[in-house]
Amino acid sequence: MNSFSFKIPQEIICGVDSIEKLPGLLAKQGLKKAMVISGPHLNKMGVVAKITDILAQAGLAFDSFTETEANPSVETVDKATKAFANSGADCIIALGGGSPMDVAKAVGVLAKFGGSIGDYEGADKVPGAIVPLIAIPTTAGTGSEVTAFAVITDRSRNYKLTVFSYELLPAFAVLDPTLVMTTPEKTAAACGIDALVHAIEAYLSKAASPFSDAMAEKALALIGANIRLFVADRTNPEAAAAMLYGSMFAGIAFAWARLGNVHAMAHPLGGYFDVPHGVANAVLLPTVLEFNALADTGRYQTIYDAIKGGAGEAVFTPQTLVAEIGSLTTALGIPQTLAEVGVTAEMIPAMAVDAMKSGNILVNPRATTLIQIEDLYRQAL
Repeated sequence: MNSFSFKIPQEIICGVDSIEKLPGLLAKQGLKKAMVISGPHLNKMGVVAKITDILAQAGLAFDSFTETEANPSVETVDKATKAFANSGADCIIALGGGSPMDVAKAVGVLAKFGGSIGDYEGADKVPGAIVPLIAIPTTAGTGSEVTAFAVITDRSRNYKLTVFSYELLPAFAVLDPTLVMTTPEKTAAACGIDALVHAIEAYLSKAASPFSDAMAEKALALIGANIRLFVADRTNPEAAAAMLYGSMFAGIAFAWARLGNVHAMAHPLGGYFDVPHGVANAVLLPTVLEFNALADTGRYQTIYDAIKGGAGEAVFTPQTLVAEIGSLTTALGIPQTLAEVGVTAEMIPAMAVDAMKSGNILVNPRATTLIQIEDLYRQAL
């Protein structure tokens, strides 16, 4: 068994209408003015106003930055950092899925320590505590509210750079199921599979530990039993809560165990072709699972049983899980090939080089070469 360590440095508040506790969380830290970082869709839907109305009713000052895009860019981070500095805010509220949270984490670094986000690319380059950050997820998928990563697109390189530091962990995460109950069906499906992939890759990772396994197994149980129900009816309160909490547990699992080839390969798909992250993961997952089957130690059946609700097969092989994942993503309406989402073959060599730069390759259960990554892309195409 690997040596391992872990810590739980956050306070996580869960439950219906838990966003009402937001003023108390600010008061607990002596904070006076918040910058809400979110996206245009959530602003248009009135979700941002839900948060700012709560702040206003409590007599708290705030500003908003709602220009975060999918696969957020270095330029957006710079713009948001400038807006934060001009606002005089002393904390950040990240509202949304992974994109607003990634931007908020990056702003928290730059507002405190200066420079460009590229200066902090890699592991453990953030020198200390960032601007106080409260994360409020509005999707059940990324788990970003409990992870130590920020992924930002450097469009000059068609590359998604990753900043990894436990300093990025939000001080508080507020998980309110009512906020995910208006998620569009396609978004719910893609985000739900993203959370499932987080749990699977953390569970299979070479860096897995008893702690991360416990988190991953709970995530698999919650997501496996509820992803179909949630995509079918996002207003189902039990399914919404289960998916939101499952996503959180999966996030904790991969914060400590890392991921694998699926995520290493998904990031270049976002950088070169702007493929939504959850969709990229979903398309790649069956191909990578088949490749990794050579290294399976019996965990594939645990994953399969979680997805099938314990309905184990009389004769199980790794291909049984691969086929089940394909059936699940098909049922959820997710594309099955990279060609369906606009990926073309000529960029595969460049994407493979970028994928090999990811630390996730190193903890993938099967050792992987550049040529094998190229081949996996072609299989998924």
